[in-house]
Amino acid sequence: MAGPKLCPKVILEGTRLTFKTDIAFALNEHPRIVGPRKYRYHSPLISGEWCAFTNFPWGRGLINFEPQEEALAMETYHTWARLFELQRYYSWIVDRFHLSTRMYQLRTYGTDYPFRWLEQRLLPLGFRLVYVTRSPESFAAARAERLQVSGNPSQYDDLQVFVEEQQLMDRLVDESCLPVLKLDISDNNVPAAVERIADWLDSTGGLYATC
Repeated sequence: MAGPKLCPKVILEGTRLTFKTDIAFALNEHPRIVGPRKYRYHSPLISGEWCAFTNFPWGRGLINFEPQEEALAMETYHTWARLFELQRYYSWIVDRFHLSTRMYQLRTYGTDYPFRWLEQRLLPLGFRLVYVTRSPESFAAARAERLQVSGNPSQYDDLQVFVEEQQLMDRLVDESCLPVLKLDISDNNVPAAVERIADWLDSTGGLYATC
């Protein structure tokens, strides 16, 4: 007989240079999170950073949409919520989502989207929030590492932006009704961060569906 089905649902949030994407890929292949695998297959890993609203690189999407695209963004969030509800018995790893939208829209346009309705739909599905942070002085080393692979290095020129974004994100995370793990990645140790997430999910019942 097979054991219980692993279907964790994790939203990774935080400002840039917190290695969220690296963590997301590692989670999506970790045997403690998604089970042992003898071959790779398409386990869903999605991102609010997809710039799917424009037909050019590094354009706009679910996080950085313009005011005239609000209806499109909200419909996209409703669509994701419904998809999660329809496929609740599967694992979902989300690399940035609604809190990143709140942060960007507040800083750029002064407009807040509380998303209480969204969290109220995500909570009974078992979604959990991992808030990835780093100390202000550790951003420089993270930037040096990211510049080795980045296709858009100019976005990392001003590190003070990330410090300020993280300060705002602190408040937004505190306002969330989802279970939260605050994860410090100042040491840039992604494998250790993934193990901490796995430990947390295991100890809080986040690896399996509850209904």
